[in-house]
Amino acid sequence: MVTGNEGATPIDAPLDQEVPELLAQLVRIDSTDPGRYEAGVEQFVRRWLQERIAAAPKSHAYIERLEALPGRFCLRATIPAAGDSSAGTQHPSDLTLLCHMDTVVLGAGWSEDTPPLGAIVRDGQLWGRGSCDMKGGLACAMLAFADALAECQKSARLPQHLLSLLCTVDEEDLMRGSEAAIRAGWLGRDGWVLDTEPTDGLARGSHKGRTWFQLTMHGVTAHASTPWRGADATAAMAEAICRIRAGIAALPAHPELGTSTVTFGQISGGYSPYVVPDECQVTIDMRLVPPTSTATAEKLVRDAAAAAEQAVPGTHAEIVCTGDRPPVVLDANSPLLSALADASQQAGYGRPQTDVFTGYTDSAVVAGTCGNPNCLSYGPGSLELAHKPDEHVPLSDLARVRAVLSQLARYVLWS
Repeated sequence: MVTGNEGATPIDAPLDQEVPELLAQLVRIDSTDPGRYEAGVEQFVRRWLQERIAAAPKSHAYIERLEALPGRFCLRATIPAAGDSSAGTQHPSDLTLLCHMDTVVLGAGWSEDTPPLGAIVRDGQLWGRGSCDMKGGLACAMLAFADALAECQKSARLPQHLLSLLCTVDEEDLMRGSEAAIRAGWLGRDGWVLDTEPTDGLARGSHKGRTWFQLTMHGVTAHASTPWRGADATAAMAEAICRIRAGIAALPAHPELGTSTVTFGQISGGYSPYVVPDECQVTIDMRLVPPTSTATAEKLVRDAAAAAEQAVPGTHAEIVCTGDRPPVVLDANSPLLSALADASQQAGYGRPQTDVFTGYTDSAVVAGTCGNPNCLSYGPGSLELAHKPDEHVPLSDLARVRAVLSQLARYVLWS
């Protein structure tokens, strides 16, 4: 449900030129997943942060790397708090700005004058792969962190709370970067976590769960002219799919997240039109809302498969759960949500509305895995443009998010 009063861009606010310049450099680095992955972006971000940390020695900031996957490193930069003797140890910060460095593949369909790695600025927009998902948010978070460094250097004192910028890998695949950061103690039950995914100017914290299954129906091969001598695995799969769809449609809805859904994204089976197929496999993507749990969904799949086995004698099912992300419901009284709203208002943009996030993000992994109630998404650009050709982000959005993040960081550091 959308609530609150959406803030408008201040009419007299000049556009921030630092963010699009930094974003253009990030967009021109190919970090597709699968493809080139994040090494180039990680190296660029690390050098960029090292230069700014070196220019602000009184901040006592430091950088850590974490090899989440072979050759793929998460990066964390932290400004320690006064009296904190735990520099370099593995624990969550009071506020973590969470950004992923990978993008989806470049893809086809881009306009000739806005190539995917071109970072073209036109009509008040910056165009390119990752411009909104989420190199735009990464650029805003990097500059907000740099603003905090400069403030620490100017005041010549350490803040009262810890601030981290955490850049992850693999978000566009299995989110193994954020999982590795959780295992390392960089993220957990405590601390505020704000990712900078594109949110259309909204603060988004509620997510449907994401549960995946791989269902394989095994049958018996026979000639298509004598199908009774075999067991049609594809026919059994059709029976199972229909029952799963009906079962999901009958599940209870949630007042904020709506209804549970199911998609059968990939299916394969058989090897000839005149042979009874002895195997059929389908991937199942369920987006679940409370009170439905993964256990409930698995029972639904198993019941459907059992019914299919009865309908097509001689077949049997094999079921594997390949992904289990629980639903997340944002607490309307979240201190992070309140602080973000105050920061947006103080920056001159009004209090952002709230809404659900239709996908699943790194901050949702933290909320769902660790039970952290202070996890949000707030970043530049529109979620509707993510993963599409001609992806772009408004320059005014970049200016807004950089200003709000800087104000939020200032509040956390010195309050």
